[in-house]
Amino acid sequence: MTQQPQKLEFDGSLGAKLAARLDLPAGPIRAFALFAHCFTCSKDIAAARHIASALSAEGIAVLRFDFTGLGGSGGDFSSTGFSSNLEDLKLAADFLRQNYEAPQLLIGHSLGGAAVLSVAGAIPEARAVVTIGAPSDAVHVTHNFGSAVEDIRESGAVEVSLAGRPFTIRREFLEDLEQQSVLDHASKLGKALLVMHAPLDETVGVGNATDIFVAAKHPKSFVSLDKADHLLSRASDAAYAAKVIAGWASGYLDPMAEPEASADGDGVEVIETGQGKFQTMVASGPHRLLADEPVGVGGLDSGPSPYGYLSAALGACTVMTLRMYADRKGLDVDRIGTKVLHGKVHAADCEDCSDEVKAKGGRIDRFERLITLEGDLDAATRVRMLEIADKCPVHRTLEAGAAVVTREVET
Repeated sequence: MTQQPQKLEFDGSLGAKLAARLDLPAGPIRAFALFAHCFTCSKDIAAARHIASALSAEGIAVLRFDFTGLGGSGGDFSSTGFSSNLEDLKLAADFLRQNYEAPQLLIGHSLGGAAVLSVAGAIPEARAVVTIGAPSDAVHVTHNFGSAVEDIRESGAVEVSLAGRPFTIRREFLEDLEQQSVLDHASKLGKALLVMHAPLDETVGVGNATDIFVAAKHPKSFVSLDKADHLLSRASDAAYAAKVIAGWASGYLDPMAEPEASADGDGVEVIETGQGKFQTMVASGPHRLLADEPVGVGGLDSGPSPYGYLSAALGACTVMTLRMYADRKGLDVDRIGTKVLHGKVHAADCEDCSDEVKAKGGRIDRFERLITLEGDLDAATRVRMLEIADKCPVHRTLEAGAAVVTREVET
């Protein structure tokens, strides 16, 4: 997924400091993305966190921030409008451009989707735009105000309750929305577009997605989010959306640079993601994996446990060693497989262990390999193959032990 999101801030369009989070991959950065949240939401809603985290696992760094007057950002929400949101987005892109790299990917959720469509033309480095549950007309958000709309027009400002929180909405806010043309921006986008929408979205009907898709020119794609709700509140829905976004965007982003070899060699980097209690990102060269613990011990069960990876290392090494032997000997082996079982046992009770291991006493780790050999092999050859499995380098390391040196380095 990501390293612990970095806390950042930059100046917003109305002079207030805007609070931001930058989710960085644990390994090489493929590109930067800018995420715009939904109306009166914040950068820390579940959908934003899950999508940013999942995208970072694909090598895409994501900047998410709170618009003026929302979340951790300063300023007065009642003084803002759709136009100021667009200016905030431009300043966020400027911040990335000046301090990291300009965003190649723009992602907007709900009204944030309408915002990224409207601002994309002002961010020339952006190659692709993604909308999630976006309205085709910015005025759509006024549906949240119900009967208060006329009161706002007449009195100039009314306090309304949105998601259980009070917000002051001014007449200027409505007028600003009415002057926007999201579909006009979509038709002149000039960038790749991915429209994502849930057919059962009760907040922004799926017909809005149709309007945006029809207005836009190719290249454009539509992906249904099936049974997801408007806020993508389920982690599985947000994770699916992120995977689709990363895969779709890969065809439009700059090619990923070859990772540079570190001074300590290739190595494997493991760092906390900030998601859950135990979840970590494992980066090995350009490859990224998640490690975690089962739910029963406080984890998210989002990846194999450390011992799961150790078992995987033994199994993979075993299969590769046997394949090398079979090819070198010209054996008719169609397919090789290994299942590795791991457990803690008392040394004295380990019937298959050597006398040296039993002499250590106490509890030890016991790995059992169940090897399958598919092919036309006689009994003697099969026995020999099992003997060769014991020559697997990881097997030898586990049996012989290894030196582990620990030292602290600067962040």
